[in-house]
Amino acid sequence: MSTLTDKFIALRSDQTDPRTRRYLTPKRIVLTKGNVASANTLLIEKDNQVALTEPVLCVLKNDAEGENAAVLVDFGIEFSGSARIMVVGVGGGNPRANILVRTGESVMEALTPLGVKNTTNDHANRDRVMNVGFYSANETNESGYRFLYVELLDKNSSVSLKALQGVFHYRDLDYIGSFECSDTRVNKIWETAAYTAHLNMQEYLWDGIKRDRLVWIGDMHTEVMTILAAFGYNDVVPKSLDHVRDQTPIGTWMNGITAYSIWWLLIHYEWYMHLANKEYLAEQHEYMKALLVELSKYVSDDGQEILPGRRFLDWPNNDDEVAKHAGLQGLMKLAFDAGAFLMAELGDDETSKLCADTSEKLTRSEPDCNGSKQAASLLALSGISDPKKINEKLLKPNGAHGYSTFFGYYTLAAKSLAGDYEGAMNDMKEYWGGMLDMGATTFWEDFNLDWLKNAAPIDQVVPEGKIDVHGDYGAYCYVKFRHSLCHGWASGPCPWLSRYVLGIQVTEPGFKKVRITPHLGDLTFAKGTYPTPYGAIEVTHYTRDDGTIKSEILLPQEIELEV
Repeated sequence: MSTLTDKFIALRSDQTDPRTRRYLTPKRIVLTKGNVASANTLLIEKDNQVALTEPVLCVLKNDAEGENAAVLVDFGIEFSGSARIMVVGVGGGNPRANILVRTGESVMEALTPLGVKNTTNDHANRDRVMNVGFYSANETNESGYRFLYVELLDKNSSVSLKALQGVFHYRDLDYIGSFECSDTRVNKIWETAAYTAHLNMQEYLWDGIKRDRLVWIGDMHTEVMTILAAFGYNDVVPKSLDHVRDQTPIGTWMNGITAYSIWWLLIHYEWYMHLANKEYLAEQHEYMKALLVELSKYVSDDGQEILPGRRFLDWPNNDDEVAKHAGLQGLMKLAFDAGAFLMAELGDDETSKLCADTSEKLTRSEPDCNGSKQAASLLALSGISDPKKINEKLLKPNGAHGYSTFFGYYTLAAKSLAGDYEGAMNDMKEYWGGMLDMGATTFWEDFNLDWLKNAAPIDQVVPEGKIDVHGDYGAYCYVKFRHSLCHGWASGPCPWLSRYVLGIQVTEPGFKKVRITPHLGDLTFAKGTYPTPYGAIEVTHYTRDDGTIKSEILLPQEIELEV
């Protein structure tokens, strides 16, 4: 028996798409403009084939004068993919019609013309004119969006629409990991965080589905922890790690940022601890060793990091050299601790010792954080600074004010190291919950609690006197509507809840051993599952009347519970 590619050599290729396509129907008509008939027919799920006779149509019609006919639909949730405009007929004497098709992560982005409030077609077109004819299905390029706006541009013309479909492109994965507790807001945060990372698991692991649609290694660290908590192994991770490694000779830096080469090392540590694929780790040995040797050159005799090149921590700290130095100091310490362990696992005692010695040297310098919660978090997590002191002085004041989406996980984890689990939970609910209150169905590239004041949700037309939380804020590369509202680095609550509230912590590579120490705070119960190479760990924790916790733990037989 032969296959198609056996028969036709020109069709042979090693490149295939691991994703699934699913056709989505709008859930709501947000608004119409001009002469639009039967818009509600767009809310009816229909088959995917245009036919000669279609009994149920939405018609957009323009006269010689007046407002153009247009419709804005809401698919109810952000997703990654394209839009398909199914046209049955075109009227007005011309067999073709020009329509404007614009997508948006918010209502106002979908309504805003290209170039206004920093709307762009960068990385993926979100605003285009399509010339359509009768009996046609017209598909756009891929992007990330929730709202779809279609406007008929020609005067004395009409277009009859069978459907406006969202074409959802995604990896069809089982959620092996799960989380449920007595607080529905917390449940929604875990679910939204996992979904945010899931959407970015495209052919490669991206930063954002609207923008940049690139493999940014620093962004990947939080994403990978989320993937490990929600899905377990997925080939998108090694594929993306190797993609950037192969583009980055030693002496240059991943994505042009010194810290991002460090994040690559830390991702490999997480990946190995969870999966213990020594063969894959061994494939990294030569590059990883050379990178660690290169990084060791950038520690001064008195123990300070002196990394060259673009010194990036995260966007809110981008102009603060003091905070960046402190954060990079902590990041370097984490890198050499991870390097010492990984090199020892590979039997490279010489490089392991170099890493251990460099790590010790870095503890001699404890830089000032200049008030930065992000820098302070890394100093606490690395062991350079005392977590309790860091929490009292820098992390606890003003609650979730001063958080960033990228460093959210690390700040929550640093507070947990200080024993402030309740404070971390409250900050998480306030910060990520604030995005949910603004209508978010995925978490954003950046967010500031101050943006909530007098702001309208992203799923509404902004009323007069209200602030557009999407179109009026942002900074650096994400000003106004260029701001990504689905960014994988914002998914930190998913692994934090699984690791620190459910308390599931791997202690030996490949989950040979696990420690389970729950911290429920004011929750009455929390339960969930966590993927391992041997199957899922299942836990249920209850808070007794006296405040103690009763736990029910089900482990695969290959895993030892460490007490």
